[in-house]
Amino acid sequence: MNHTMKRVLAAVCTLAAAGGAVIATPAVAEERPLILVVPYPPGGSTDILARILQPRLSQQLGGRAVVVENRPGAASQIATAFVARAEPDGNTLLVSFDNHGINPAVKPKLPYDTFKDFVAIGQTVRFPLVIGANPSVPGDNLKEFLAAAAKQPPNKFNYASTGVGSLNHLAPEELKRLSKVELLHVPYGGGGPAIQAVVGGQANMTWLSFAALRGQIQAGKIKPLAVAGEKRLPELPNVPTVAESGFPGFVAYSWSGMFAPKGTPEATVKKLTADFKAVLADPEIRKKVTEAGFEIVASDGPALDAYVKSEYDRWSAFIKSSNINLDN
Repeated sequence: MNHTMKRVLAAVCTLAAAGGAVIATPAVAEERPLILVVPYPPGGSTDILARILQPRLSQQLGGRAVVVENRPGAASQIATAFVARAEPDGNTLLVSFDNHGINPAVKPKLPYDTFKDFVAIGQTVRFPLVIGANPSVPGDNLKEFLAAAAKQPPNKFNYASTGVGSLNHLAPEELKRLSKVELLHVPYGGGGPAIQAVVGGQANMTWLSFAALRGQIQAGKIKPLAVAGEKRLPELPNVPTVAESGFPGFVAYSWSGMFAPKGTPEATVKKLTADFKAVLADPEIRKKVTEAGFEIVASDGPALDAYVKSEYDRWSAFIKSSNINLDN
């Protein structure tokens, strides 16, 4: 119970004790926290970003509580469906991930409509996938690894993803087609479990953000082979891009953005957009976000909608032109 409720109850009790008439008044509602629903377990890129933004967002909202709630499972469908069904009052938001634009291309029967059941607030960041491998994997970079893997039997090496149809499933499959090197896909329930599989040797490599891989890279438990961005990361200056490794034009950016349930008032959406832009403009937050390997976007809702549609179009075309296995 907050201080406002305590004061109201105390006043009512005082009147009652004094024999005064108690006039019925509307109950004073406690201010609800803003819930940021993350579709993956703790330790992944989306969770890391949400927790970087959480304290500064609370300040931006005048001290209002901001809660990060992890609802992993079904390649982000559980969290996304939960937000789709939430009250459209601006108190429950989806911290979306690249799956938001990819799922309608790979999942024929989603428990929600990606393009109709949500109101976009804005894209927060984007970040290139980093190919991180167990130190036992041959080669010091992607080019050397692929050369060594090409001499081995098919599927000698595998890679861990965050789930069937995720970006870090589709991007390696695209590279497989270009390189003609077979790698076995092993899906996991999120970035954290995928990392642990690579560190423990159950998987040979994974494609995740630098934010998710940084600790293990610094500890020498994972070695970076390549960055799937337009340019090298400042934090990994000696790690080439996938394009530099023999695949010109190859990029794979993951991203994160905020969505509210359909029906959320326009004024509420505009305020939330402004609040997130203010948080991302804060120098301390910008420093933390960029040091984690994220690139700040801070767009509005219409720009996020357009980006989701472009990602859907890209990966729909890839899936149709390949024989990729999307069975769960």
